[in-house]
Amino acid sequence: MPNASRQASPNRAWILIAFACVYLFWGSTFLAIRYGLEELPPFVIASTRFLLSGSILLAVCAIRGMRMWPSAREFGMLAIIGVLMLGCGNSAILWSELYLSTGLVSLLVASIPLFAALIEVFLPNGEGLPMRGWIGVAIGLIGLAFLVLPGLRHSLQGDSRQIIATAVILGGSFCWTAGSVISRRSTIRISGFAAAGWQMFFGGIFNTGLMFAAGGYHGSHWGLEAWTSLLYLVTFGSLIGYTAYIYLLNNVAVSKVTTYAYVNPVIAVILGAIFLSERFVLVEYIGMASILLAVFLVTGSKLKTGAVPAEVRDIAVGRKS
Repeated sequence: MPNASRQASPNRAWILIAFACVYLFWGSTFLAIRYGLEELPPFVIASTRFLLSGSILLAVCAIRGMRMWPSAREFGMLAIIGVLMLGCGNSAILWSELYLSTGLVSLLVASIPLFAALIEVFLPNGEGLPMRGWIGVAIGLIGLAFLVLPGLRHSLQGDSRQIIATAVILGGSFCWTAGSVISRRSTIRISGFAAAGWQMFFGGIFNTGLMFAAGGYHGSHWGLEAWTSLLYLVTFGSLIGYTAYIYLLNNVAVSKVTTYAYVNPVIAVILGAIFLSERFVLVEYIGMASILLAVFLVTGSKLKTGAVPAEVRDIAVGRKS
Protein backbone atom coordinates (compact mmCIF):
# COMPACT_ATOMS: atom_id res chain seq x y z
CA MET A 1 0.00 0.00 0.00
CA PRO A 2 2.70 2.58 0.79
CA ASN A 3 4.22 1.96 -2.61
CA ALA A 4 0.88 2.51 -4.37
CA SER A 5 0.37 5.69 -2.42
CA ARG A 6 3.77 7.03 -3.35
CA GLN A 7 3.14 6.12 -6.98
CA ALA A 8 -0.26 7.89 -7.13
CA SER A 9 0.99 11.08 -5.55
CA PRO A 10 3.45 12.01 -8.34
CA ASN A 11 0.70 11.38 -10.92
CA ARG A 12 -1.59 13.91 -9.25
CA ALA A 13 1.29 16.34 -9.01
CA TRP A 14 2.13 15.94 -12.69
CA ILE A 15 -1.52 16.41 -13.64
CA LEU A 16 -1.67 19.68 -11.70
CA ILE A 17 1.59 20.84 -13.27
CA ALA A 18 0.31 19.92 -16.75
CA PHE A 19 -2.91 21.88 -16.21
CA ALA A 20 -0.89 24.86 -14.99
CA CYS A 21 1.26 24.68 -18.12
CA VAL A 22 -1.71 24.49 -20.49
CA TYR A 23 -3.67 27.24 -18.73
CA LEU A 24 -0.83 29.69 -18.16
CA PHE A 25 1.48 29.09 -21.11
CA TRP A 26 -1.22 28.91 -23.77
CA GLY A 27 -3.10 31.83 -22.22
CA SER A 28 0.10 33.90 -22.10
CA THR A 29 1.14 33.33 -25.73
CA PHE A 30 -1.04 36.28 -26.76
CA LEU A 31 1.05 38.54 -24.54
CA ALA A 32 4.30 37.02 -25.82
CA ILE A 33 3.18 37.67 -29.39
CA ARG A 34 2.44 41.33 -28.60
CA TYR A 35 5.96 41.83 -27.23
CA GLY A 36 7.45 40.11 -30.27
CA LEU A 37 5.51 42.40 -32.60
CA GLU A 38 7.31 45.38 -31.09
CA GLU A 39 10.44 44.33 -33.01
CA LEU A 40 9.42 41.77 -35.65
CA PRO A 41 6.78 41.64 -38.41
CA PRO A 42 4.08 39.00 -37.77
CA PHE A 43 5.10 36.57 -40.52
CA VAL A 44 8.73 36.65 -39.41
CA ILE A 45 7.60 35.52 -35.96
CA ALA A 46 5.32 32.83 -37.38
CA SER A 47 7.81 31.38 -39.84
CA THR A 48 10.71 31.33 -37.36
CA ARG A 49 8.60 29.93 -34.54
CA PHE A 50 7.13 27.01 -36.41
CA LEU A 51 10.23 26.07 -38.37
CA LEU A 52 12.12 25.90 -35.07
CA SER A 53 9.34 24.13 -33.14
CA GLY A 54 8.70 21.63 -35.91
CA SER A 55 12.37 20.83 -36.39
CA ILE A 56 12.97 20.35 -32.66
CA LEU A 57 9.91 18.14 -32.22
CA LEU A 58 10.83 15.98 -35.23
CA ALA A 59 14.40 15.67 -33.96
CA VAL A 60 13.12 14.49 -30.56
CA CYS A 61 10.88 11.93 -32.29
CA ALA A 62 13.86 10.65 -34.31
CA ILE A 63 16.07 10.39 -31.21
CA ARG A 64 13.38 8.49 -29.31
CA GLY A 65 12.73 6.14 -32.22
CA MET A 66 9.10 7.15 -32.73
CA ARG A 67 7.35 6.38 -36.00
CA MET A 68 7.68 9.68 -37.84
CA TRP A 69 7.74 9.12 -41.60
CA PRO A 70 4.28 9.41 -43.16
CA SER A 71 3.23 8.09 -46.55
CA ALA A 72 2.91 10.45 -49.53
CA ARG A 73 -0.83 10.76 -48.92
CA GLU A 74 -0.26 11.44 -45.23
CA PHE A 75 2.36 14.06 -46.10
CA GLY A 76 -0.28 15.82 -48.19
CA MET A 77 -2.83 15.73 -45.37
CA LEU A 78 -0.29 17.01 -42.84
CA ALA A 79 0.63 19.84 -45.21
CA ILE A 80 -3.03 20.85 -45.65
CA ILE A 81 -3.65 20.73 -41.91
CA GLY A 82 -0.46 22.68 -41.14
CA VAL A 83 -1.28 25.39 -43.68
CA LEU A 84 -4.88 25.78 -42.49
CA MET A 85 -4.11 25.78 -38.78
CA LEU A 86 -0.69 27.42 -38.58
CA GLY A 87 -0.32 29.14 -41.95
CA CYS A 88 -3.76 30.76 -41.86
CA GLY A 89 -5.15 30.35 -38.36
CA ASN A 90 -2.14 31.28 -36.27
CA SER A 91 -0.88 33.94 -38.66
CA ALA A 92 -4.27 35.64 -38.40
CA ILE A 93 -3.69 35.94 -34.66
CA LEU A 94 -0.26 37.47 -35.18
CA TRP A 95 -1.40 39.99 -37.78
CA SER A 96 -4.56 40.95 -35.87
CA GLU A 97 -2.60 41.75 -32.71
CA LEU A 98 -1.12 44.69 -34.60
CA TYR A 99 -4.52 46.39 -34.30
CA LEU A 100 -6.46 44.62 -31.54
CA SER A 101 -5.82 44.09 -27.84
CA THR A 102 -4.50 40.71 -26.74
CA GLY A 103 -7.60 40.11 -24.63
CA LEU A 104 -9.95 40.81 -27.51
CA VAL A 105 -7.99 38.54 -29.87
CA SER A 106 -8.05 35.71 -27.33
CA LEU A 107 -11.82 36.02 -26.97
CA LEU A 108 -12.36 36.02 -30.73
CA VAL A 109 -10.17 32.91 -30.97
CA ALA A 110 -12.35 31.32 -28.28
CA SER A 111 -15.07 31.10 -30.94
CA ILE A 112 -13.27 28.05 -32.42
CA PRO A 113 -15.44 25.51 -30.53
CA LEU A 114 -18.53 27.23 -31.96
CA PHE A 115 -17.19 26.95 -35.51
CA ALA A 116 -16.24 23.32 -34.87
CA ALA A 117 -19.72 22.47 -33.68
CA LEU A 118 -21.37 24.10 -36.70
CA ILE A 119 -19.01 22.49 -39.23
CA GLU A 120 -19.57 19.02 -37.76
CA VAL A 121 -23.36 19.46 -37.90
CA PHE A 122 -23.36 20.05 -41.65
CA LEU A 123 -20.73 17.51 -42.67
CA PRO A 124 -21.74 14.08 -43.99
CA ASN A 125 -21.83 11.69 -41.02
CA GLY A 126 -21.09 14.68 -38.80
CA GLU A 127 -21.93 14.94 -35.13
CA GLY A 128 -25.31 16.29 -34.14
CA LEU A 129 -25.67 19.12 -31.66
CA PRO A 130 -28.19 18.84 -28.80
CA MET A 131 -30.38 21.76 -27.76
CA ARG A 132 -27.90 22.86 -25.09
CA GLY A 133 -25.26 23.14 -27.80
CA TRP A 134 -27.51 25.19 -30.10
CA ILE A 135 -28.27 27.55 -27.21
CA GLY A 136 -24.52 27.90 -26.71
CA VAL A 137 -23.97 28.69 -30.40
CA ALA A 138 -26.71 31.36 -30.29
CA ILE A 139 -25.22 32.94 -27.16
CA GLY A 140 -21.76 32.82 -28.76
CA LEU A 141 -22.93 34.62 -31.88
CA ILE A 142 -24.51 37.31 -29.73
CA GLY A 143 -21.25 37.58 -27.78
CA LEU A 144 -19.28 37.97 -31.01
CA ALA A 145 -21.61 40.77 -32.04
CA PHE A 146 -20.90 42.60 -28.77
CA LEU A 147 -17.14 42.13 -29.25
CA VAL A 148 -17.33 43.49 -32.80
CA LEU A 149 -19.35 46.60 -31.89
CA PRO A 150 -16.43 48.86 -30.81
CA GLY A 151 -14.48 48.05 -33.98
CA LEU A 152 -17.57 48.69 -36.10
CA ARG A 153 -18.04 52.05 -34.39
CA HIS A 154 -14.42 53.00 -35.18
CA SER A 155 -14.96 51.87 -38.76
CA LEU A 156 -17.95 54.16 -39.15
CA GLN A 157 -15.74 57.00 -37.87
CA GLY A 158 -13.21 56.35 -40.65
CA ASP A 159 -10.78 53.91 -38.97
CA SER A 160 -11.46 50.49 -40.45
CA ARG A 161 -8.36 48.72 -39.10
CA GLN A 162 -10.07 47.15 -36.08
CA ILE A 163 -13.03 45.77 -38.00
CA ILE A 164 -10.71 44.38 -40.70
CA ALA A 165 -8.52 42.76 -38.05
CA THR A 166 -11.63 41.29 -36.44
CA ALA A 167 -12.71 39.82 -39.79
CA VAL A 168 -9.20 38.40 -40.30
CA ILE A 169 -9.12 36.72 -36.90
CA LEU A 170 -12.57 35.19 -37.40
CA GLY A 171 -11.53 33.95 -40.85
CA GLY A 172 -8.34 32.53 -39.36
CA SER A 173 -10.34 30.82 -36.61
CA PHE A 174 -12.54 29.22 -39.26
CA CYS A 175 -9.44 27.96 -41.11
CA TRP A 176 -8.04 26.59 -37.86
CA THR A 177 -11.30 24.77 -37.18
CA ALA A 178 -11.43 23.36 -40.71
CA GLY A 179 -7.89 22.04 -40.26
CA SER A 180 -8.85 20.48 -36.92
CA VAL A 181 -11.88 18.75 -38.42
CA ILE A 182 -9.82 17.44 -41.36
CA SER A 183 -7.22 16.16 -38.92
CA ARG A 184 -9.82 14.41 -36.84
CA ARG A 185 -11.28 12.68 -39.89
CA SER A 186 -7.89 11.66 -41.31
CA THR A 187 -6.00 8.46 -40.57
CA ILE A 188 -2.31 9.24 -40.07
CA ARG A 189 -0.32 6.27 -38.81
CA ILE A 190 2.62 7.99 -37.18
CA SER A 191 3.32 9.31 -33.70
CA GLY A 192 1.05 12.16 -32.64
CA PHE A 193 4.14 14.17 -31.70
CA ALA A 194 5.65 13.56 -35.14
CA ALA A 195 2.39 14.56 -36.82
CA ALA A 196 2.41 17.81 -34.85
CA GLY A 197 6.06 18.36 -35.80
CA TRP A 198 5.30 17.97 -39.51
CA GLN A 199 2.30 20.29 -39.23
CA MET A 200 4.47 22.93 -37.56
CA PHE A 201 7.15 22.49 -40.21
CA PHE A 202 4.70 22.85 -43.11
CA GLY A 203 3.05 25.80 -41.38
CA GLY A 204 6.48 27.39 -41.00
CA ILE A 205 7.22 26.94 -44.71
CA PHE A 206 3.89 28.52 -45.65
CA ASN A 207 4.52 31.45 -43.29
CA THR A 208 7.97 31.88 -44.85
CA GLY A 209 6.25 32.39 -48.19
CA LEU A 210 3.92 34.96 -46.62
CA MET A 211 6.91 36.65 -45.03
CA PHE A 212 8.73 37.14 -48.34
CA ALA A 213 5.49 38.24 -50.05
CA ALA A 214 5.10 40.89 -47.33
CA GLY A 215 8.65 42.23 -47.66
CA GLY A 216 10.86 39.59 -46.11
CA TYR A 217 12.84 40.62 -43.04
CA HIS A 218 12.34 44.32 -43.77
CA GLY A 219 11.52 46.11 -40.52
CA SER A 220 12.88 43.33 -38.32
CA HIS A 221 14.92 44.23 -35.27
CA TRP A 222 16.39 41.23 -33.50
CA GLY A 223 16.59 42.76 -30.06
CA LEU A 224 15.89 41.37 -26.59
CA GLU A 225 12.11 41.45 -26.92
CA ALA A 226 12.22 39.62 -30.26
CA TRP A 227 14.44 36.79 -29.00
CA THR A 228 12.59 36.52 -25.68
CA SER A 229 9.23 36.34 -27.42
CA LEU A 230 10.37 33.66 -29.88
CA LEU A 231 12.08 31.63 -27.17
CA TYR A 232 8.93 31.74 -25.06
CA LEU A 233 6.63 30.80 -27.94
CA VAL A 234 8.84 27.91 -29.09
CA THR A 235 9.70 26.53 -25.65
CA PHE A 236 6.64 27.18 -23.50
CA GLY A 237 3.93 27.63 -26.13
CA SER A 238 4.81 24.83 -28.55
CA LEU A 239 7.03 22.25 -26.86
CA ILE A 240 6.19 22.26 -23.14
CA GLY A 241 2.56 23.31 -23.65
CA TYR A 242 1.94 20.65 -26.27
CA THR A 243 3.62 17.91 -24.22
CA ALA A 244 1.53 18.85 -21.17
CA TYR A 245 -1.60 18.81 -23.31
CA ILE A 246 -0.92 15.31 -24.66
CA TYR A 247 -0.16 14.12 -21.12
CA LEU A 248 -3.55 15.40 -19.94
CA LEU A 249 -5.41 13.77 -22.83
CA ASN A 250 -3.82 10.46 -21.85
CA ASN A 251 -4.46 10.76 -18.11
CA VAL A 252 -7.49 12.97 -17.50
CA ALA A 253 -11.10 12.96 -18.66
CA VAL A 254 -11.58 15.00 -21.84
CA SER A 255 -14.30 17.02 -20.10
CA LYS A 256 -11.60 18.41 -17.80
CA VAL A 257 -8.99 18.93 -20.51
CA THR A 258 -11.39 21.04 -22.56
CA THR A 259 -11.55 23.62 -19.77
CA TYR A 260 -8.54 25.30 -21.42
CA ALA A 261 -10.98 26.66 -24.04
CA TYR A 262 -12.56 29.01 -21.51
CA VAL A 263 -9.64 29.45 -19.13
CA ASN A 264 -7.07 30.61 -21.71
CA PRO A 265 -9.04 33.76 -22.71
CA VAL A 266 -9.42 34.72 -19.05
CA ILE A 267 -5.66 34.34 -18.53
CA ALA A 268 -4.99 36.42 -21.65
CA VAL A 269 -7.36 39.19 -20.52
CA ILE A 270 -5.82 39.31 -17.03
CA LEU A 271 -2.24 39.41 -18.36
CA GLY A 272 -3.18 42.08 -20.92
CA ALA A 273 -4.64 44.22 -18.15
CA ILE A 274 -1.59 43.78 -15.89
CA PHE A 275 1.27 44.16 -18.39
CA LEU A 276 -0.30 46.23 -21.20
CA SER A 277 -2.94 48.20 -19.26
CA GLU A 278 -5.62 46.92 -21.64
CA ARG A 279 -9.19 47.72 -20.66
CA PHE A 280 -12.53 46.65 -22.10
CA VAL A 281 -15.62 48.79 -22.52
CA LEU A 282 -18.93 47.50 -21.16
CA VAL A 283 -20.12 45.82 -24.38
CA GLU A 284 -16.83 43.91 -24.60
CA TYR A 285 -17.26 42.58 -21.06
CA ILE A 286 -20.74 41.41 -22.04
CA GLY A 287 -19.24 39.78 -25.12
CA MET A 288 -16.54 38.11 -23.03
CA ALA A 289 -19.07 36.62 -20.62
CA SER A 290 -21.26 35.45 -23.52
CA ILE A 291 -18.37 33.78 -25.38
CA LEU A 292 -17.14 31.92 -22.30
CA LEU A 293 -20.66 30.75 -21.46
CA ALA A 294 -21.18 29.67 -25.07
CA VAL A 295 -17.94 27.65 -25.14
CA PHE A 296 -18.93 25.99 -21.87
CA LEU A 297 -22.37 25.03 -23.21
CA VAL A 298 -21.18 23.80 -26.61
CA THR A 299 -18.20 21.85 -25.29
CA GLY A 300 -20.22 20.37 -22.45
CA SER A 301 -23.08 19.32 -24.71
CA LYS A 302 -20.74 17.49 -27.11
CA LEU A 303 -19.00 15.70 -24.27
CA LYS A 304 -22.33 14.50 -22.90
CA THR A 305 -23.03 12.85 -26.25
CA GLY A 306 -19.72 10.97 -25.93
CA ALA A 307 -18.07 12.92 -28.77
CA VAL A 308 -14.69 14.55 -28.43
CA PRO A 309 -14.88 18.13 -29.77
CA ALA A 310 -13.11 18.48 -33.13
CA GLU A 311 -10.75 21.13 -31.89
CA VAL A 312 -9.68 19.29 -28.73
CA ARG A 313 -7.17 16.94 -30.35
CA ASP A 314 -5.40 19.37 -32.62
CA ILE A 315 -5.75 22.88 -31.21
CA ALA A 316 -2.46 22.40 -29.38
CA VAL A 317 -0.33 22.69 -32.47
CA GLY A 318 -0.72 26.42 -33.04
CA ARG A 319 -0.82 29.38 -30.59
CA LYS A 320 -2.00 26.88 -28.12
CA SER A 321 1.15 25.09 -29.01
